[in-house]
Amino acid sequence: MQATGRNGARRLALQALYQSQLAGHDADDLLGQYRDNPDYERCDQAYFDTLLDQTHRYREQLDEDITAHGKIAPAHLDPVEHAALWIALAELRFHDDVPAPVIINEAIELAKLFGAEGGHKFVNGLLDKAARTLRPAG
Repeated sequence: MQATGRNGARRLALQALYQSQLAGHDADDLLGQYRDNPDYERCDQAYFDTLLDQTHRYREQLDEDITAHGKIAPAHLDPVEHAALWIALAELRFHDDVPAPVIINEAIELAKLFGAEGGHKFVNGLLDKAARTLRPAG
């Protein structure tokens, strides 16, 4: 079953950010490449574009969030979990319209689906802490 809407945008962004970490592609390269991906047609394209832009533009700040709320340095993270955290932290910071529990659940599911065994537990714990700081009211 193909993911659509924002879920599909997150899945595609995870793949793009994984690729960025391994091959060093910038946001413009990835955007051009992923716009040709058949999954791009099914996802919330504007949301994908925004997530990709935000995770590249604010990557240093997002890594600071990871450092502040986690026990593993960003450079030592599995690329899948790292990408899932970038996406979720960008959503927590910049997408007030998306409830924190939805963001955390989506990141956990991405980590379960594509990440290392048990990696979703680290993602869950870090995002629970980050949400309390970044979204104290919610």
